[in-house]
Amino acid sequence: MNVLLIGANSAIAKAVARRYAQRGAALFLAGRDQSRLTALSQDLLVRGAASASTFDIDLTDTGRHRELISAAQSTLGRIDLALLCHGQLPDQAACERDFSTYHASLEVNVVSSLSLLTELANTLESEGSGTIAVITSVAGDRGRRSNYAYGASKAMLSTYLQGLRGRLHTSGVNVVDLRPGLVDSPMTRALKKGPLFSSPDRVATSIVNGIDRGRSVVYAPGYWRLIMFIVRSIPERLFKRLHF
Repeated sequence: MNVLLIGANSAIAKAVARRYAQRGAALFLAGRDQSRLTALSQDLLVRGAASASTFDIDLTDTGRHRELISAAQSTLGRIDLALLCHGQLPDQAACERDFSTYHASLEVNVVSSLSLLTELANTLESEGSGTIAVITSVAGDRGRRSNYAYGASKAMLSTYLQGLRGRLHTSGVNVVDLRPGLVDSPMTRALKKGPLFSSPDRVATSIVNGIDRGRSVVYAPGYWRLIMFIVRSIPERLFKRLHF
């Protein structure tokens, strides 16, 4: 199996990569900080990866996205799975005060992802097979007052993925919307941890299992499907009064 991991230095991406390495997959790791990518590559080779190539890139540099996908295709020969793992959690209060702060987060969470998805969709469509999987968030299921800036960006991605899934269905390409709940990772270091937080390893297990089964939408871990069903069912007249 040939796997392209974009945002490979994230905690979830690393946990997913280890699982595919244990299966003997060929991996192509893209992200910032070559030294960290090199260390991850060496770790994955020890764990059984057939290969683990790296590509140092600032993913907001959309002008290099075609170069990235071409390099992955050239190195791997064929992309069986492309997994987008990059993103950031913006400060909600800062986004409310200053749109430039929110705009910067949209460049990471939305614009760069849509650019990459355009290139990946065209590439895998021409190959007639493969899977595109993107980490969004349960935050995109409903806008909450505490993080609607982040949630709106993930909701846009989920809507885009739904349409892309329909477009690529007849081409033999699956598109997977991966929706983790709260994850104990560097991105959430400032948040108070509670019982609903999961480890990157547990989330990675849900992700890999969901991709294996050809799912369209994967809640990670699975109990978030029920939680978000309940959240979506709350009447708006009550929901707007909730402080969460």
